Amino acid sequence: MSGPKLFAPLNVGGLSLANRIVIAPMCQYSAENGWMTDWHLIHLGHLALSGAGVLTIEATAVVPEGRITYGDVGLWDDATEAAMKRVLDGVRAHSKMPIAIQLAHAGRKASTELPWHGGKQIAADDANGWQTEAPSALAFGEGEAPPAELTRARMDEIRDAFAEAARRSARLELDAVQIHAAHGYLLHEFLSPLSNRRDDEYGGTLENRMRYPLEIFDAVRAAFPSDKPVTVRVSGTDWVEGGWDVDGTIAFAKALEARGCAAIHVSSGGLDPRQDIPVGPSYQVPLARAVKQAVSMPVVTVGLIADYEQAEAIVATGDADLIALARTILYDPRWPWHAAAHLGARVRAPEQYLRSQPRQFKDLFDAPDDRTY
Repeated sequence: MSGPKLFAPLNVGGLSLANRIVIAPMCQYSAENGWMTDWHLIHLGHLALSGAGVLTIEATAVVPEGRITYGDVGLWDDATEAAMKRVLDGVRAHSKMPIAIQLAHAGRKASTELPWHGGKQIAADDANGWQTEAPSALAFGEGEAPPAELTRARMDEIRDAFAEAARRSARLELDAVQIHAAHGYLLHEFLSPLSNRRDDEYGGTLENRMRYPLEIFDAVRAAFPSDKPVTVRVSGTDWVEGGWDVDGTIAFAKALEARGCAAIHVSSGGLDPRQDIPVGPSYQVPLARAVKQAVSMPVVTVGLIADYEQAEAIVATGDADLIALARTILYDPRWPWHAAAHLGARVRAPEQYLRSQPRQFKDLFDAPDDRTY
């Protein structure tokens, strides 16, 4: 009798995952000048002991202006790379979990205050702020300063910065790169007609609006080792009439797959304050299902997935190939252990924690001598 699908292995673009549980990228707003700190060592370290299939580093800016806040992680120079290496060395000393990184540019949603300080836009002339940039000079929220419309030359600089960050990711021996094209940030801003009003070859038609994000993908794919996966995170819909929608997402997914994209992570929203999101358990699964029916590459779904049977049903029915956890795994960092115990599966655990295995789940943990990584 086969075991639960949630704990079946999966190969994603050459990367072998022990199960279908993805730790989603989660911004911590705790970097200094783009440098990872001890917080990231603790945060990523404890998640790397969770038994999930892969851990994804938070949205990492490819240029300083691409940070959401002044507390965001970056990977744009030797100093940011060295700070990340220190953290990765510490995590890898005690975990063999694959680690991916999400490369990002926040576009018009950059230059904001830390969330626990209100998250409002910071003026360009403030010590912690800067001039934002976007496809068009349209502000995100009412009363905010509009971004500078990107020139073609600046678009090339940002494209090259994505590629350089991918090369740095390779030097750091990261297992995968994810390109952030969701949640209202720069690449999503190019995709959506609500934020992209350009009248050149990068605006107007769906083909034109996809052009720059696809150029970014091509640059990253060329810069990262061919035997390692490059994936993309998208918003399946803006949840606003006349905005980016699932049909556009499907077209984008097909174009990405044709270029060698290894997987697509389907989230939603984040582009327009008018969004009307039907929040509830598995509310984004229909978006992932629609994309999965149109492509062959693995599809990741995310959003209010907290129940073990819920997660198993999503992958067992084929709605998605993997489930991603964010707030759920912050609240319960041993969620994969508990899901495996509930579903009758096995999960990896550190040698130091093997004695914690409950007696009623005597076959829960892989023993140190029978693990494959």
